[in-house]
Amino acid sequence: MNNTHLTKITLAGGGLVGSLLALVLAKKGYQVDVFESRPDLRKVDISAGKSINLALANRGIKPLNDLGLMSDIKKMLIPMCGRMVHIDGQTANLQPYGQQKHEVIYSISRGELNGYLITQAELTGKVNFYFEHKLTDVNFDHNQLTLIHKGEELTHHFDHLIGTDGANSQVRKAILAQSEALANYQHDEQLLNHSYKELVIKANANGKHKIDKNALHIWPRGNFMIIALPNLDGSFTVTLFLPANGLATQKETKGSDNKNISFSQLLNTDQINAFFDENFNDLKPLIDNLEDDFLTNPIGRLATIKCAPWSYQDKALILGDAAHAVVPFHGQGMNCGFEDCDLINQLLPDADNLADNLSKNFDWQQFFQTVETERKVNSDAIADMAIENYIEMRNSVMQADYLLKKQCAFKIQQWFPRRFTPRYAMVMFEHRPYREAFELGEIHQQMLNELCENIDNVEQLTKATVEQLLAKYEL
Repeated sequence: MNNTHLTKITLAGGGLVGSLLALVLAKKGYQVDVFESRPDLRKVDISAGKSINLALANRGIKPLNDLGLMSDIKKMLIPMCGRMVHIDGQTANLQPYGQQKHEVIYSISRGELNGYLITQAELTGKVNFYFEHKLTDVNFDHNQLTLIHKGEELTHHFDHLIGTDGANSQVRKAILAQSEALANYQHDEQLLNHSYKELVIKANANGKHKIDKNALHIWPRGNFMIIALPNLDGSFTVTLFLPANGLATQKETKGSDNKNISFSQLLNTDQINAFFDENFNDLKPLIDNLEDDFLTNPIGRLATIKCAPWSYQDKALILGDAAHAVVPFHGQGMNCGFEDCDLINQLLPDADNLADNLSKNFDWQQFFQTVETERKVNSDAIADMAIENYIEMRNSVMQADYLLKKQCAFKIQQWFPRRFTPRYAMVMFEHRPYREAFELGEIHQQMLNELCENIDNVEQLTKATVEQLLAKYEL
């Protein structure tokens, strides 16, 4: 293998992680081929009602900022300073994400960001995107991909392959097929028993948002919920999260049966309207084309993927959802994938260094394994936190004890900012590893449980009591 081969990398998947990684690699001097199964989203609308809005947070902003992209991307962002919680029969209540002005997350269009990253990668002159090329097979014996393009079977030789081809990754399947005998083999795909469906709140007659645009809106209903994220055109993307299957027989969506309602029971306009009248009567008038969109838009499934290994020899590596798909309830799927790209940017030498006869000193297999070692423990942690956050969003935000603990956590942070940061803030606004945030959060929860046993409101909190507990929990 000659040196020119060493500087070319093949990516399977041109979504958010694939397009950002292509740009990272190009900036480091590599030639990159990207094979994407979908059409070019800059030319064709391919959302099809199955694209959950994205929340961009500090972890995802860092690599974008390092590449000098944020001045452009800022134009795509809408800041959200907290959760606007709509409890049935009560006035909407804003629960801030943090205490500082900068502690916000940003709503952004998946398609707009993905298209921008593809364009930026192409502008380097080092990246070629091949759209409508569906990967069907990975042959590691011959370092060859088999792809289908417009009905024709094609082959592509690769030297180093990185799979950024999402939760249904063909590259992951190929790596795991070679790895079943390994001691660290893992292939866990946990399908959430809740699915989702997208609806829309259109802009008003003046092109403005009908509800507060600077918040993530939540309608928590215990076993299910609706969220709404703002778009630049004045609309909101509305997403209903609901069990996929519930009662075996069709029942009314009234009263006590509500806790068991599922998508399998909402099959006609009467059932849909009864469900929204009962559970979201304040939201229903705002949703445009409710009946048609509900019956037409697909039901999306949600899964957590944990697997190992992430690589095979010096030939292939997986990143992003291909390696660690998470449910979207912490808004960290994209941010976690972008952190993967950031690590590649830090660890991979520039292509010129490899070309200058240094390649013999660079071990691709060890590089791939280092990436997995660094990222897997953290991606597993955010996967677990995302599941926990779903329960929090659909149910806990309505509970008095949750709200008291949140208020106490903010107060403790004010008093002892060097010793205590709430877990949500650690995940969203800091860059400390997810695993560390997870473990600290567990300790914080124990401390808050003990603290709130003997108080009814945050005003009863004393600095001395908090300081004693911080010492007890070694914080």
